[in-house]
Amino acid sequence: MITINLTKAKDITKDRLRAERKPLLEEQDVLFMQAQEAGSDTSAIVAEKNRLRDITKDADSCKTTDELKALSVIK
Repeated sequence: MITINLTKAKDITKDRLRAERKPLLEEQDVLFMQAQEAGSDTSAIVAEKNRLRDITKDADSCKTTDELKALSVIK
């Protein structure tokens, strides 16, 4: 019988999400700098960066591995 350690599965999921979000955060950083240089509103960019940063917190509330697998940085 295979037993899954949910705490370890959450850690693995957080690592996966961090790897997936890295290029997206880098892209948002460029957009933020461009918006600042142009004097444009940056609130949507800041909101997206915060959403990406906070995505790993969602793993903490998951109760099953299926919920963990369903987490994605893509909206």
